[in-house]
Amino acid sequence: MVQGSSSRFLITGAKGFIGAWIVKNLVERGERPWVFDLDPESHRLRAVLSDEQLESVTFLRGDVTEVEDLDRVVAEAGITHLIHLAGLQVPSCAANPPLGARVNVIGTLNVFEVARRRRDLVKRIVYASSAAVFGPEEFFGRVTVPEGAPLHPGTHYGVFKQCNEGNARVYFANDGISSVGLRPWAVYGVGRDQGISSGPTKAIKASVIGRAYTIRFTGAVDLQYVDDCARIFLRGAEIDLPGARVYTLRGSVVQVAEFIRTLERVYPRAQGLIRAEGKQLPIAPDLDDSAVVRDLGEIPRTPLEEGIRQTVMTFERLQREGRLDTRDLES
Repeated sequence: MVQGSSSRFLITGAKGFIGAWIVKNLVERGERPWVFDLDPESHRLRAVLSDEQLESVTFLRGDVTEVEDLDRVVAEAGITHLIHLAGLQVPSCAANPPLGARVNVIGTLNVFEVARRRRDLVKRIVYASSAAVFGPEEFFGRVTVPEGAPLHPGTHYGVFKQCNEGNARVYFANDGISSVGLRPWAVYGVGRDQGISSGPTKAIKASVIGRAYTIRFTGAVDLQYVDDCARIFLRGAEIDLPGARVYTLRGSVVQVAEFIRTLERVYPRAQGLIRAEGKQLPIAPDLDDSAVVRDLGEIPRTPLEEGIRQTVMTFERLQREGRLDTRDLES
């Protein structure tokens, strides 16, 4: 896509982590993205975009659980591509399952409903599913989980994401609405400040300010750099493939202890500051991503060392500017 193109991207939940980086990518290539959220003000957007870049973003206030809100802005703005990331994470869904279902399931249904209403405008839907649909490693054995493996989500959040994948298939079967669902695992980078799998990012931030930090899980984890993830979402939005496609993403599958050693090697100031405790996260960490490579082509894969290095550099810049928010390190 180039500046002046006829494509118009609406990102739901863009004040969140991955959404902010999708906005960043769009702005950097000359697009003017539309941001749809109840509260469009976002410290994450301000962390990755300059004030000048933020002027290229159009903020639209609305609630994804209200279909008329979303329908109105899609029609008024002439939106052609819907990138849906609005949702509540694992802890929020566990604490309040009905609210989690309203945001994560009803919100996603509303995106598809608007695409059905506005099929003259909307060309593509990309939505965030999650590796949480797979469930714990013991269901699969200690092997790479193949594409098409049965799903055993062990959380309300994972079940909600599985439900969304099923509804996407029904919308294609009944209405011909094509979509791409993407299943990230533990995405890390500047702006990741919520959820238990934010631990590695918080460890990097704590190291920058010279503070001890404990990651609250151990064992194997798949760490995916946020810019790679954002670029894959955009590629999914732009590729013309019929069907309700769902793709598993893969980054660097490592032990948490290995991540800590890598952080200390890349950023020696981290030595002795970071530790980990607790159980392995209840999601199979070693997942096959051959389908996304087959259909979307060679995807970006930032090595863990480089992802850590880039994250450190941005945190250091924000610290120099007096804009490094460390409140998330308390949780």
